[in-house]
Amino acid sequence: MVSSTDVQRLFLQAILSRRILSQKLAAKIWEKCIDAVKEANETLEIQYRDDRNSWDTFVANVNDALNPLDLEFAHLHDEVSGKEMYAVVNRKGDEIAQMATEYTPLEITYFKAVLEQIMLAPNESYCVSSLAALREVNSLKSNMTKSQAEATLNSFVARGWLLKSRRGRYSLSTRTILELQTYLRNTYENEILECTICMELVTRGIACYTPQCKTRMHTHCFNNYKRRNRQCPSCKQSWADADINKLRPIGEAAYKEGQDLNRRRARRKSSEDAEDDEDEDGDGEHEEEPQEDGDAQPDVAVKPEPTKQAKGKGKRKAVRDESMEADGDQGSPPPQTQRRRSSRR
Repeated sequence: MVSSTDVQRLFLQAILSRRILSQKLAAKIWEKCIDAVKEANETLEIQYRDDRNSWDTFVANVNDALNPLDLEFAHLHDEVSGKEMYAVVNRKGDEIAQMATEYTPLEITYFKAVLEQIMLAPNESYCVSSLAALREVNSLKSNMTKSQAEATLNSFVARGWLLKSRRGRYSLSTRTILELQTYLRNTYENEILECTICMELVTRGIACYTPQCKTRMHTHCFNNYKRRNRQCPSCKQSWADADINKLRPIGEAAYKEGQDLNRRRARRKSSEDAEDDEDEDGDGEHEEEPQEDGDAQPDVAVKPEPTKQAKGKGKRKAVRDESMEADGDQGSPPPQTQRRRSSRR
């Protein structure tokens, strides 16, 4: 027997078939679900109301039904367009468990490695080059090839986990920020920026040009704010028309050429990784991982002059990383990790 609760079931089936969608489209699907249920049972009196209060009430009821499953029909605003976006996200302790259904453990580990390079990118640029993303296979304890990594990156983009710009740089998508927000906040506490206006995560936007000022805004939040205000909300510095060009960019526009060509950003180690190293090395010590990308200067080691006895023996070979260009289209996330702190470089 068709009942009013079938509206929620039908709605969730339609939502789950899409990864992420705008509030406008979600509301239209809700309306169509009501029409379909009323068509099956004409005795039902279900009204669709095109107003915010009715929508919020419906979303609250949907989340009451999803709560026992540790799921949530959550929303945030797209960083570029400002549109309100919705998706069903996993709220379990393992914030990225939902990706295990799409990707293998190795692919999830690779996603974590690329995600880390994006979050630790210098200058608040929150992006990484195709070449640097491919180099991350060198940090994996596996035999993933560069061609496999390239195909996996394309899959990440195709399924909405990463964005790839025309310049070939990878950055976080709205889906990743929405679904992995708890993971990002816990793992990269010191790298997280929040919009001064909407308090949502910022990986694209603007920053106040005053040194040490904490103001960060999405571009759409800034555009709304400047219509009524002509000064920074934190430091009160003038934001007159002549000063707006001084505002610093956040995201790919903040990328400085060559910042990730020399060495990779230092990888964090979870307690599980540390235990693995101890098991392999016996005494818990391990060699420092080679670093390739980033903006920090590499440590300089001074070589001693060879002794006469050692002269001519055992010359060291310089190993050069293979370079590849990432082709194809634009391309899910990591196993559970412990909470850790870091400092921006």
